[in-house]
Amino acid sequence: MTTRRATITSLGRFVPEKVLTNEDLERMVETSNDWILERTGIQERHVAEKGVATSDLAAEAAKEILARRGLDPDDIHVIIVGTVTPDTIFPSTACRVQEKIGASHAWGFDLSAACCGFVYALTNGAQLVASGAHERALIIGGDVMSSIINYEDRSTCILFGDGAGGVLLEATEDGEGGVIDFNNWVDGSGGRFLHMPGGGSLNPPTEETVRKRMHYVHQDGRQVFKYAVRQGAAASLELLERNGYSSSDVSLLVAHQANQRIIDATADRLGLPPEKVIKNIQMFGNTTAGTIPLALWDAHEEGRLNKGDLVLLCAVGAGYTVGRCLFRWTGLRTGYA
Repeated sequence: MTTRRATITSLGRFVPEKVLTNEDLERMVETSNDWILERTGIQERHVAEKGVATSDLAAEAAKEILARRGLDPDDIHVIIVGTVTPDTIFPSTACRVQEKIGASHAWGFDLSAACCGFVYALTNGAQLVASGAHERALIIGGDVMSSIINYEDRSTCILFGDGAGGVLLEATEDGEGGVIDFNNWVDGSGGRFLHMPGGGSLNPPTEETVRKRMHYVHQDGRQVFKYAVRQGAAASLELLERNGYSSSDVSLLVAHQANQRIIDATADRLGLPPEKVIKNIQMFGNTTAGTIPLALWDAHEEGRLNKGDLVLLCAVGAGYTVGRCLFRWTGLRTGYA
């Protein structure tokens, strides 16, 4: 009996035109280009203009996904958007995307897992396709982080950018390749180290929450760094081992682009050389749920994804959330099928 799996058949991305460089930040906060580069690897990040929402970025990425695949919006059956910066608390960003691209036959929902948003959304969508419940799932990760960043706080404003990317999931044609397995978990004890304290039911917006700047990202970078390196590698090794693989079998590591030092430390613990690691953090910074699909897009355009490659996605985010997904690349599809 052939095993039905979900596989990535198309890619898309969108980033705002406006670029915020390290030199720009030097004029805004007490920092320097050299300091940012040394500690993060980031040179610039894209930021949305006022009034541009996450759904706007996500919809543009979705349109590219459909165009590359040669499909109409009505060919999409479910839309899952990973984001921590939804347009509104409700309706969901997925609803906004569904309307903007005209996917009248699709249902959908948002998934909030911070930097793991795309990996969590991908693993959910893969189960819907693998089960036969849906033929096509549109998975998008995107955030407008500039909307929740305090540009007077140099510990966070240097890190984040805006952007969205996504993939189309369909069933494998021959039962080979596609999404093999995932390893996701949460550790709620880490929530206090990376969070936005205001805006929810615990601390709804008031004059006091605004005055205390509770509607911005708050981060203890040292704690987050240690957890990301330690648990990220452990989750990856566990996922590989239970599927009969070792690190040497991995063709490409696509890690969440939070910090160059975290990416390098994770790769070192897995024993992966630089040529097996994709990095584009220098161009985009940390776009939260957008980083992995943006990196996948770049990996494909650079010819670093070949049919049969074993690819490992990994992310650690606020929550704490930990996300890992293992798949074998089957190549993109073009034309209606």
